Amino acid sequence: MLHLALYQPDIPQNTGTMLRMAACLGVAVEIIEPAGFDVSDRHLRRSGLDYLDHVAITRHRSWDAFQAWRQEARLRLVLATTAGALPYTQHAFRDGDCLLMGRESAGVPEVVHAAADARVVVPIRPGLRSLNVAVCAAMILGEAIRQVG
Repeated sequence: MLHLALYQPDIPQNTGTMLRMAACLGVAVEIIEPAGFDVSDRHLRRSGLDYLDHVAITRHRSWDAFQAWRQEARLRLVLATTAGALPYTQHAFRDGDCLLMGRESAGVPEVVHAAADARVVVPIRPGLRSLNVAVCAAMILGEAIRQVG
């Protein structure tokens, strides 16, 4: 199973979109706190609607807690980043990969970059900053699922 990790998400609507996508695609979701909003079931249900019953969500109280869990589970961490060197379509995804999406407002800190086993980028036109985080997650997960089968 593939995993989608959300590093300290800022925007509930984006989180809800990614939760719905994960439910539909059969991808587990890891939420790395603290988030920029309340990630209790009641609040997530507002943005994820009735899809929350169909997605496995694990909340990690911190980056360190997530890292400990990931290392114990032996999951490879694939960071989606605008500073990535490899276009996501050229990365060889494997079953069990954990795709990490950064904060909408700030991405991820250097310690997270350093912990990634791979860094991928969605190429965009020069002069533009980035795509919406949920759009990037959908594009990259679609490719990962295509490769993994």
